[in-house]
Amino acid sequence: MKIYFNSIIVLLFLLLTACGTDSKKSEKKTENKESPAVVEKESEKKNIIFFGNSLTAGYGVEAEEAFPGLIQQRLDSLGYDYNVINAGVSGETTASGLSRVEWVVKRQPVEIFVLELGGNDGLRGIKPEETNKNLRAIIDKVKDIHPEVKILLAGMMVPPNMGQAYAEEFQKVFPKIAEDKKVNLIPFLLKDVGGEEDLNQPDGIHPTPEGHKIVAETVWEYLRPLI
Repeated sequence: MKIYFNSIIVLLFLLLTACGTDSKKSEKKTENKESPAVVEKESEKKNIIFFGNSLTAGYGVEAEEAFPGLIQQRLDSLGYDYNVINAGVSGETTASGLSRVEWVVKRQPVEIFVLELGGNDGLRGIKPEETNKNLRAIIDKVKDIHPEVKILLAGMMVPPNMGQAYAEEFQKVFPKIAEDKKVNLIPFLLKDVGGEEDLNQPDGIHPTPEGHKIVAETVWEYLRPLI
């Protein structure tokens, strides 16, 4: 009787051990089955970096109201698997942009790089040849790190308060770079917004939320063919 009872104990122990092992195996199989799918889903999204100054950063408006945020909303609504990264910094010049661009683009893969710099150079009267040199160097750095990247350069204009000759020379910088570097160009980022009092904040420089909507439409016109 004692031997029979001990046999039952041993049998129950073996059954419980087997069930526990099978359960763990089942959990492990489930983890192995699900984890790669999650990683794959997250890696499907391609990155669009908006690299610029306060216009890109969305000075004076909410992040979702700035044109990069509006572009993200447009992409999501159309079912595009793209992630917008807003790398705008208020006060950025082409020189300061050149000093930080490598750090920004090395952090993640980049499918499309939107370069919006130069406006502050113009407002400060920096020589157009300096702006030209820095923008070209930024493009070169991005291409060196991500050879397959698509680059969209945002053209800018400045008011003639620095002199008509300066304004004209400044404006020519952007199309010439786009031609030489074989990158895409938005002729004028602030088309239909620049100089429009009701579409700009009291400083007359930064768009209102309504102004950003128009800027987003302008950007989308040139961005969509790259997607």
